[in-house]
Amino acid sequence: MAHESIRIIRDEHAALAAMLRSLGMMVERGPVNEPEGFFDVLRAMLFYIDEFPERLHHPKESELLFPRVARLAPETVEVIARLDHDHAKGESAVRELQHLLLAWELVGDARREAFDQAAKKYLDFYLEHMRLEETVILPAAQKVLNEADWKELDAAFATNCDPLTGKYPRDPAYDRLFTRIVMRAPAPIGLGEG
Repeated sequence: MAHESIRIIRDEHAALAAMLRSLGMMVERGPVNEPEGFFDVLRAMLFYIDEFPERLHHPKESELLFPRVARLAPETVEVIARLDHDHAKGESAVRELQHLLLAWELVGDARREAFDQAAKKYLDFYLEHMRLEETVILPAAQKVLNEADWKELDAAFATNCDPLTGKYPRDPAYDRLFTRIVMRAPAPIGLGEG
């Protein structure tokens, strides 16, 4: 049986993976002839990561999903500890990337390599993190959680409403952010060439 929270988690992971891949493509290509637009859209993408997955998605996994699964599927405890550690350091990691990007933008190409390396490491880390959640935790959850657990999880995750999943209307407060990302970022997240 498919549960709404599982669908939401997977949709949010897909939106974030698309954002991360687009960010990686942009970083690889570099600012070319339009540094102002390049740095602007990268800042917007990093802000999105900080604003949505870090503040909405991760807390619900760490506070609601993981403890239930760990209690009922003890074989997942080590993976959950790793994922919780990832969540705990996620906000500081994206903030560090924002700082490194600003340094590159304001100080110049002498700071590019530091950002490039940190961005690659962050993208690899985040994609692996989501892979573990989807291949270890979600299957275990489907086996061990009961209907009362799913009812609470479904209700909690239903409040996320990440507009980049394509399932929810855009929040007017974030219109400028999403317009900037979609119009300037390359596919799979946007319509631009980056």
